[in-house]
Order: sequence, then C-alpha cells, then structure tokens
Amino acid sequence: MSDVEIRILGRAGRITLNRPKALNALTYEMCLAIENAFDSWRDDATVDLVVIDAAGDRGFCAGGDIAELYAQGIKGNYSYGQKFWADEYRLNHKIYTYAKPVVSFLQGFTMGGGVGIGCHGSRRVVGESSQIAMPECGIGLVPDVGGSMILARAPGRLGEYLGITATRMGPADAIFAGFADIYVPERMWTPLTREMEETGSADGLVVAAQTPPEGWLEGQIEQITALFTGEDLRDIVTKLGNDGSDFAMAALKNIRRNSPLSAACTVEMIHRLRGPALTMEKALDLEYRFTHRACEHGDFLEGIRAAIIDKDRAPKWQYPSGEVPYAAVTKMLQPLGAQALKL
Repeated sequence: MSDVEIRILGRAGRITLNRPKALNALTYEMCLAIENAFDSWRDDATVDLVVIDAAGDRGFCAGGDIAELYAQGIKGNYSYGQKFWADEYRLNHKIYTYAKPVVSFLQGFTMGGGVGIGCHGSRRVVGESSQIAMPECGIGLVPDVGGSMILARAPGRLGEYLGITATRMGPADAIFAGFADIYVPERMWTPLTREMEETGSADGLVVAAQTPPEGWLEGQIEQITALFTGEDLRDIVTKLGNDGSDFAMAALKNIRRNSPLSAACTVEMIHRLRGPALTMEKALDLEYRFTHRACEHGDFLEGIRAAIIDKDRAPKWQYPSGEVPYAAVTKMLQPLGAQALKL
C-alpha cells in the first residue's frame, strides 16, 4: 500500500497520508506525489476542492522523515537536504496559494513538515486530539515549511514563545495562534468529508464548527508578550531568568533543551518577518537560507544524532553556554545569491 493515497472521489481531490505507524512522517517521495496531485488538479474542472487527511488516530503528520537527511549529511552530501527542503517548500507555497479550497483534518500530532502540509490551506480543521507544534529547534533546525510566517503573524510575542519552546497547542490554542481555523468533533469528520466529495463545497464545515475545549494561551498572552519581547535570544533568556515565575522557569527549561543557534536564528527570523510586508515567499526564502546551511554549519546533524540515531538525548550544541554571537546568526541567514530558493 502506498505511503500516500491520491485519488478523486466525487468532486474532491483526496490526499490521505498513509504511514500511521510512523505518525505519517513525510518522505521526499510523498512530497513529490502530493505536489503532482496539486498540479494535476489545478485546471481539472471535475475537482472543486482538495481534502487532505491521514490514516490512524495518533497523528496527522508528526514531521518530515529525517533519517535519510542525516545519512546523506554525515557523508558530506549536503545537496540532498538542500534539494529536499527546496522541493518541500515549493509544495508548501503551492498549497498556500492554491486557487481551489484546500481542507485539512489535523488529528493528533501535527508538527514540522505536517504543519507545511496541513496548516496552509483555506480550511484547517482541528478536533479534540489535535496537538500542533513547531519543535524544530530541538533538532538544530528552525521553524520552517512556512511555519515562520504563522509565528510572525501570531498575537503579541506568541510566535517567539512557540518557536523557541516547542510548546504543543491543543485545538483552541492552535486556532488562537493562527495554525487552524475551526474546531469540529472528530466523530463528524468522516460524514463531512463524504459531503464535500458529493457537493464539492466546504460550506458544511462552517455549519458543523463548534467551540473547542478551553485553551490557555489567550489567557497567558500578556505575560508571554512581556517576557518574550526583546532584541534577541539573550534578552528573552535574561527576562525569563529575572522573572522567576513558574511559567518563566518552565519556558527557560524548554529553551535550554534546544539548539542555541537555532533558537537565536528563530527569534531573528520572526523579528525580520513580522509586519505588514510579510509574505509566504519572504518566510520561505528566509527559512531556506538557514536549512540550506543547516547540515554543514548548523546543529542539525548533531540534533538528529542525539534524537533518533544514538537516542542519548544529549546533543553537543554549538554555543552550549547559550551565548550566540550575532555574527553566527547573520551567517546562517545571509542571502544565498544564485542558490536562493526558487518557487
């Protein structure tokens, strides 16, 4: 059976991620297959909308399948990862700019690459099991796949908080932060999908939408904004340490698990992107500057070694003190010239 099932049912183009034992982690081949489907349905008059879902109940997509990226990277084949990310980002952009409605059902874990597939469409549906996060700093990357754009648009300084602590969001918090649109109980997803296949319309989702179980981020937004306002990572860490509250100490503990270089670059990226001139194109370009260099100059290979190869959970990060020189940040985020991302 294929890792991704692609077909037309009624009036709907249907994409189902089908690696439930791997929490539907996205492979390079899956990315290319999904992109081909979007391309073929763009001008197909029989397809009125696209519906993306996933097999199993544990996760929509817990991220990208990064084992091969590591295997190639430790051999010095950095071009493999560079091509993977470039092609993945092109797909993310196509989903975001697609002329037809794109509906995604985000059960369980939706993280990293799953955000890129599921959180850029026109109707992003969460249910009671939904857990959405951008945990890339924990493996030496930065929030990417267009996730930096969502973080830069989040209320207050919530983007910095979510980006460098990897905090998981339940359904209400995901809607508040801008990663999802509506809450629909998961028992209703199958009949709603069938209705969309029959009618070619997503209007039934609005009728079915309900108030999600109460989240906590909205009630915490003033404190988050006060603590995560700063020129750089050092400012944020200093504020958290000086505050001393349980919330601040928990956030600081989470930040210190992650790559200091990645966290510093994440803060800088969100600061550069935030504002009225923000576009998906700008976000993806800035993300690609980092990921293009991640294997050779960043902490990515060490992060993967510690997380999934040796599984010792003891990465030896660059700048272990947490003091990241600004020059190191600008080096990772400087323009790529002829190697820049092409969409």
